[in-house]
Amino acid sequence: MPSFSHRSINKDGTVSEGVLDARNEHEAESMLKNANVIPLKIQEVKAGFGKEAFSFKSAKSDLQVFTTELYTLLNAGLPLDRSLNILLGITQNKKMKGVIFDVLKSIREGGTFSDALQKHPKVFSPLYINMIRAGELSGAMEMVLEKLLEFLESSEELKDHVFSAMIYPVILVITGILSIIVLVTFVLPKFTTIFADMGTELPFSTQVLIAISHFLLASWWIILLVIVAGWFFMRSYLKTGEGRYNWDNLKLKMLGDVILKLETARFCRTLGALLRSGVPLLQAVKNSKDIIGNSVVSSSLDRVTKEIKEGKGIAKPLSDANIFPELAMSMIKVGEETGQLDVMLVKIANTYEKSLKISIKRFISILEPSLIMIMGLLVGFIVISLLMAIFSITDIPF
Repeated sequence: MPSFSHRSINKDGTVSEGVLDARNEHEAESMLKNANVIPLKIQEVKAGFGKEAFSFKSAKSDLQVFTTELYTLLNAGLPLDRSLNILLGITQNKKMKGVIFDVLKSIREGGTFSDALQKHPKVFSPLYINMIRAGELSGAMEMVLEKLLEFLESSEELKDHVFSAMIYPVILVITGILSIIVLVTFVLPKFTTIFADMGTELPFSTQVLIAISHFLLASWWIILLVIVAGWFFMRSYLKTGEGRYNWDNLKLKMLGDVILKLETARFCRTLGALLRSGVPLLQAVKNSKDIIGNSVVSSSLDRVTKEIKEGKGIAKPLSDANIFPELAMSMIKVGEETGQLDVMLVKIANTYEKSLKISIKRFISILEPSLIMIMGLLVGFIVISLLMAIFSITDIPF
């Protein structure tokens, strides 16, 4: 029978942690509730070294943990200020503890929860704040937090998938570059001394390689300076509106399919979550536009918000903007006509997130052998150039 570690709290606010045996997570939750405690976190204990042991980041962000625990406490019937006070006592992250303290202080001074969150824009996005505000107005805070939690979990899962898919190519490139630098700057100079003592004419490829080695050894600081200066220049340029737009446009041309699927899933999930929480359509579209990471796609939505304000709905303006794929547009049109736009948007997001994972997998399957081939050719060129020089010295036919 699997074991589950848990973190729970009783009605007095005392936090306890432990491990219990249960058939599944649902049974473990029921066992804790029967013991008159509120489960904040339940996680199956994995035996041995699993995949999680080598994760580069935690499964949940601080915001996701905060949302999960707040939803659990409110759903158990505790008032908001009491729930926040409990979270203040059990939160381990110092930064998040300070945020909760400020939020709790604002609420006790008579402010609303959404206004208190708005004072911390680096932690709580406009999407998060508007959904909380909608929950306050409708009196359905628990439902809104549940939808927020679903949104955060889906976003985190997609982000983790992209992150894990890019780990191997990045390691491959870094390892290959370091290997080439070591060969050219440390190994090759030792052979250069031998070749110079022999006084024989070296093959052209070896001469080119030696010239590159001498240049790198003599001018490495200039190269480093140029790289650092170029990095700062690009960073400053990308902070400008024109630079960001041109860079995003280039990415869209190179990785159009992947980026469009990513932005479609991101936009539809955000818009669907906001509409389900009772946020008005125009405000929901504006907030969803802010979530878009590509400025080319985001700028194309400016006209859409203007036409929605004029009462033209959402399906036709989005279709006229020609931003998202045809399938998504057709599903949005059906959702608007049937009055189930929020449900349809979530379905679109699920569809394109699955499609995005397939596209990323396909892209990585092409990228990895391409990188291996490029690095192999570069290292092979260095090795063969050295061998040709050695064979020419010893008069061994190559």
